[in-house]
Amino acid sequence: MNSNSLVSISDISKDEILSLLGQAQYFEEHPNHKILEGRVVATLFFEPSTRTRLSFETAVNRLGGRVIGFSDANTTSSSKGETLKDTIKMVSNYVDLIIMRHYLEGAARYATEVTDTPIINAGDGANQHPSQTMLDLYSIYKTQGTLENLTITMVGDLKYGRTVHSLLMAMQYFNPTFNFIACNELRMPREYTKFCDEHGIKYNEYTDFSPEVINSSDILYMTRVQRERFTDIMESEKVKNLYNLNAAMLENSRDNLRVLHPLPRVNEIDQDVDDSPKAYYFQQAQNGLYARQAIICRALGIDILKEKNHDNM
Repeated sequence: MNSNSLVSISDISKDEILSLLGQAQYFEEHPNHKILEGRVVATLFFEPSTRTRLSFETAVNRLGGRVIGFSDANTTSSSKGETLKDTIKMVSNYVDLIIMRHYLEGAARYATEVTDTPIINAGDGANQHPSQTMLDLYSIYKTQGTLENLTITMVGDLKYGRTVHSLLMAMQYFNPTFNFIACNELRMPREYTKFCDEHGIKYNEYTDFSPEVINSSDILYMTRVQRERFTDIMESEKVKNLYNLNAAMLENSRDNLRVLHPLPRVNEIDQDVDDSPKAYYFQQAQNGLYARQAIICRALGIDILKEKNHDNM
């Protein structure tokens, strides 16, 4: 495994997280570079994506690199029966970095075991989504001015929502308090509440989306029901409309509260929330470009801040 791969947010330390946030801030201020000139990056998306794929590809382009890849596995040899191992080993011959989304949990970790080319996990099933976590952390930091001692309320599909799993793990360093709001069918999996217990992370579990919880929160992290993860579509229909946020529900919330959502949304956030100054999900998506520029540079062994400081000496 290449040590610069990023499969899980647990692969990187608190210091590395803070370094990536600093680099994301730099890229927001200075997005265009030529530091990837002569480098080729593959984006292999075995599962649909809009924001993640486009922001990664934009990040490569803004850094001066080139992109190859696919957004529909049905157009590749995997539809003919080619194994993931063979696909990864073949693509590794052509590129300097592989960014991969896959519907199977553990697929990205497996990919790191069959190639020395660095791998960035762009989402593996219901497991992890570390690049989304970095843009979430950057969004939280930008809106709150800190990552420390915040109350973060996660709402909706906490069972299959890989973004909440990664964010929970990343926040272990910053003394958060979590509120988990979900029906019993979609509650936070035991492995993650156990993680909280083992790391001294405070959390509460609720089934009601109450004003008291909203009004005590710094971050309200909404999620959609991951319909594609259900084996029985009727089960997803039963739970898809249980939690809905509208503008009136934010009237008595803290001034610093911001509403985040990894997108796409379905009907869990009413459109009247879009006009609220507390809505931040579109800016959150924009932050994905800068966070992913930083992640790409890390994977290729480039520290833009060190290079900038060296150039200024």
